[in-house]
Amino acid sequence: MSSSISSLGVGSGLDLSTLLANLQTGEQAKLTPITTQQTAATSKLSAYGVLQGAVASFQTTAAALGTASLYNSTTTSSSNTSVLSTTADKTAVAGSYAVNVTALAQSQTLVSSGITDSTGQLLGSASIKIEFGTTSGATFTPGSGTPTSININGTNNTLAGIRDAINAANAGVTASIVNDGSSTPYHLVITSNTSGAASSMRVTVASNGAGDPSTISGLLSYDPAGTKAMTENVKATDAKLTINGLAITSPTNTVQGAAQGVTLNLASLGSSTVGVTTDTSSMASAVQSFVSAYNTLQTTAANLSSYDATNKTAGVLLGDSTLRTVENQLRSVINTPQTSGSLTNLTQIGIGFNANGTMSLDNSKLNAALASNKAGVAQLFSGTDGKSGYGNQLATMAAGFSSATGALTTATNGVNSQLKSLATDYTNMSAQIDATVAQYRTQFQQLDSIMAQMTSTKNYLTQQFSTTTSK
Repeated sequence: MSSSISSLGVGSGLDLSTLLANLQTGEQAKLTPITTQQTAATSKLSAYGVLQGAVASFQTTAAALGTASLYNSTTTSSSNTSVLSTTADKTAVAGSYAVNVTALAQSQTLVSSGITDSTGQLLGSASIKIEFGTTSGATFTPGSGTPTSININGTNNTLAGIRDAINAANAGVTASIVNDGSSTPYHLVITSNTSGAASSMRVTVASNGAGDPSTISGLLSYDPAGTKAMTENVKATDAKLTINGLAITSPTNTVQGAAQGVTLNLASLGSSTVGVTTDTSSMASAVQSFVSAYNTLQTTAANLSSYDATNKTAGVLLGDSTLRTVENQLRSVINTPQTSGSLTNLTQIGIGFNANGTMSLDNSKLNAALASNKAGVAQLFSGTDGKSGYGNQLATMAAGFSSATGALTTATNGVNSQLKSLATDYTNMSAQIDATVAQYRTQFQQLDSIMAQMTSTKNYLTQQFSTTTSK
């Protein structure tokens, strides 16, 4: 006799569903060791990331100290900023310069005579040639550049059209139209894009074979040695100045190289004293950044490898060999004196060490060393070959930790491999648990069915015995 079992325990009267749930919970406990390992590995991977970030920050500051140009830093000042301002590059040499500006560089400006209509008055056809050179009196000496020719015809032979054609030709000038409010108000203004005496203009107007060029010639011709239909409103001039009495000329008001590594930005006529001083503050700041980054690295390492005896909790990297490798190798470099130069160790410039392994910095001692022996400090950190010195050595070592075969990269790859393996283990164990639970379920269903059949048989037999007894 058979019966249909819709849910576990219906046929048997037993609480098979709870029993199956308990068995499933017991089976799933087999996943706990795997998830525990996954959590630990993930925490370790995160810790390596934190450590790698601290190492990278330290590497950056060490590399900055290993850069030779840091120790060539200078600052400049101008006693009269209304006359000139200054900047300096790494090649500037400390000193003082007396500067007297007697002329500013200017771009030449030519202005045409006026006409009544800038857009409707047709001016004929012509070829306009603009060239640059030097004007001395009535003599124009062309420069080495190639003259630019602009063709004016029926499509652009208004004053506005000529302006646009000149600007489109990239002739080294800017053309504009000015309205002076008179009866013939519209003037074409041509300004050289480059200042200096060598940027004087000559404007020649000739026939282009398409019409009469005389009107345009009468407006725009400008030859220092001949016809000057245009008026020179601003003359092309060089800047003129003296530096410590030495005469200097410059085609622009940005004077570079007259004083080594110094740029003078001229603003007006007058005198100013320019001072160039060694910028030891940037060097001291770089050393402070180095010390701070090292201390951050040490604090990070200490936190990751700490042990709290009260709560009995350990840092993620307690006893980790990779962390020890990073710390020991960096300390080895720091504790090894340099073999050349007047300074050989960090204590000589005010860097000491605390009991917890962090660095301390005596700023007074550092500043004194920079003031009296800047070359020695430079060699201590940057060496003479771009490879030696504490800065270069520590930066190279720190970079090596994260190289393809470095300690941090190797450790990180190892943890990632472990996580991948654990993920496979988890998947396989989950499948095994599901199969076991499914087997239990099948067995319970079979038990339910058998118990249901036995109950049905018992009930049948009981009924039959009861009927026989009653007869």
